[in-house]
Amino acid sequence: MSFTEHSLEMFCLGVNYRTSSVAVRERFAVTKARVPESVAKLAALPGVAECVLLSTCNRTEIYYWSATGAPAKEAILSHFLGESGEQADLSNCFYYYTGEKALTHLARVAAGLDSMVLGETEIFGQLKDAYHAAWERGTTAACSNRVFQQIFSIGKKVRSSTRITSGPTSVGAAAVMLAQSCLGELSGAKVLVVGAGEVARTTAQSLKSRGAESIFVANRSYDRAVELAAGVGGQVIRFAEWLPYLEHIDIVIVSTSAPVYVVTAQRLLQIQQKRDRALFLVDLSVPRNIDPECAQIPGVHLYDMDAMEKLTQETRLLRLSEMTEGEQIIRDWVNTCSPDLLQNRRFNRVR
Repeated sequence: MSFTEHSLEMFCLGVNYRTSSVAVRERFAVTKARVPESVAKLAALPGVAECVLLSTCNRTEIYYWSATGAPAKEAILSHFLGESGEQADLSNCFYYYTGEKALTHLARVAAGLDSMVLGETEIFGQLKDAYHAAWERGTTAACSNRVFQQIFSIGKKVRSSTRITSGPTSVGAAAVMLAQSCLGELSGAKVLVVGAGEVARTTAQSLKSRGAESIFVANRSYDRAVELAAGVGGQVIRFAEWLPYLEHIDIVIVSTSAPVYVVTAQRLLQIQQKRDRALFLVDLSVPRNIDPECAQIPGVHLYDMDAMEKLTQETRLLRLSEMTEGEQIIRDWVNTCSPDLLQNRRFNRVR
């Protein structure tokens, strides 16, 4: 028995808030519960030797290792795009990196330098969860394991060596700043957080830190809603009852993994007709959980992830110097470690 040797190269293929609108991103979003199944399907595609799938409200990316290059890329694109008649247009929303560029991009993501909110802290945990899901499904091996172990270290180094995390560092915190700009002081406002995941948690904590006193939490899992509400001194509304409760709410921030609208224009119109004041809705979900048509209802102000991207541009400008320093740390790291991390050899048995 003999062995043939071939090299595996690192690649990244994905869409994010820079390359596509939320209407496009939601078509490729993968819920946390579906990630293990989805990453296993990607790993089974022709040419994909190892892979990790990351899907958040602002990006869906696959980091993979392959010896075939273009054929593997086409197989992954076909998997995402399916038989859509819009294949050509949608494929233009995807970016594609190889080798050092793929490694650099992954490091920037881990450090929060590629996030909508510069220095975002949530992405680090999301990346760890994505890697763990892939590892458990057996879609990682020597190449990807080695890279991700180093990636988590460089991500921590950038955050600890710069002031990139000063100020709002989450989409939830930015959403609260938006709410405050709309209503002024939050102490007299009634705020409802729908969802109990990481984004909902950071949003609720930010609400409390900015003076919100009447915080309500609704989630499909009642126990998780109770836990989140207890942490911020809030109250729980059962999930089946939160829509009628909107008659008494000033700001609603929605962040769930539901694949459908949980707020429809028809239902909201009925509720708004019973109110005598404005209602502010912030949809942090991808796919979106609030029907965009709700924005047409008199007195309703709706903001989605595209609106949040515009809001966070100011924060990015304020942290530009910290971003430059972080980029230099990553460049130095890539120059030092990439020869070892990217020279991957695999041997196939030949009878």
